[in-house]
Amino acid sequence: MEHPVEIFSDKWLTCCSLCPRMCRANRSAATGFCGCGVDIQAARAALHKWEEPCISGIRGSGTVFFTGCTLRCCFCQNHAISRKPTGKILPPRQLADIFLWLQEEGAHNINLVTPTQYLPKICQALDLVRSQLTIPVVYNCGGYERVETIAALKDYVDIWLPDFKYQDSHLSMSFSGASDYFDCASKAIVQMIAQTGPPKFDTETASFSPAQSEPVSILKKGVIIRHMVLPGHKDDSIRLLHWMAENLPKDSFLISLLSQYTPIQKNSPHPELNRTVTSYEYKKVADTALNLGLDQGFIQKKSSAREEYTPLFHCQGLSPQEYGKKI
Repeated sequence: MEHPVEIFSDKWLTCCSLCPRMCRANRSAATGFCGCGVDIQAARAALHKWEEPCISGIRGSGTVFFTGCTLRCCFCQNHAISRKPTGKILPPRQLADIFLWLQEEGAHNINLVTPTQYLPKICQALDLVRSQLTIPVVYNCGGYERVETIAALKDYVDIWLPDFKYQDSHLSMSFSGASDYFDCASKAIVQMIAQTGPPKFDTETASFSPAQSEPVSILKKGVIIRHMVLPGHKDDSIRLLHWMAENLPKDSFLISLLSQYTPIQKNSPHPELNRTVTSYEYKKVADTALNLGLDQGFIQKKSSAREEYTPLFHCQGLSPQEYGKKI
């Protein structure tokens, strides 16, 4: 495995290879495949309560939504910020202050959403507050990662939250522009599990919900693999579940099966994507997971397929007037 020196040196500035695209862009002069230059850009920082229960807890996950993306998913629910960098430029010092502010606000964790294209400077921000952060760092990504990049983040990331979108390379090419998606994501997830070990929870300091008599378990370390069932493609979901059951150590990760696919915009090249997932499709996938012993994790209500669950990206939490209040 090649040592990923580009994360901790200036090599990435002129010859970027942070993600599997390996576009070698000179990002100090132009943008990479991700559409991003050198500076971190983000669209939102706030407590987010719509992640998995062990991530959001009662108070919320301290999410920072970064703009740009290494994938080109035609159904992206965050397409407003993934297609091109928009929002606010954040030097590492300002991003570090935002991390501390989210912690002060009660966040259960710092949740980095699509961070790959900005990793060198995000790591700089984390280094600035390493001694002050007492909550885990979550790496929330599309799963399309280099093993070398994951290995370089061993001392930075506590919880991995990757998507695992496809098994079929034709689907991944057609929907996300990445024929090598499964090959890259499967190897990256194996590396994530190797770095964290089985999931570890903390219930001693978790908040109680007024509607519950039991404490909420908060994940402190581990891997949650997300898979969103796509309309018309339950068979690919089922093949992916079989791969997980056969190739990943049992009880070494949590699985999160999502039914929330929402056709936000008309998808003329892929008409099957212009509807939500049926109850039958989702049940077949969920039943397969249970039959394969993949029973540690989460399933989702059909009512989650709504645009209201996609947050607004108006640069909330990114100005000193907001994040500077308590630090």
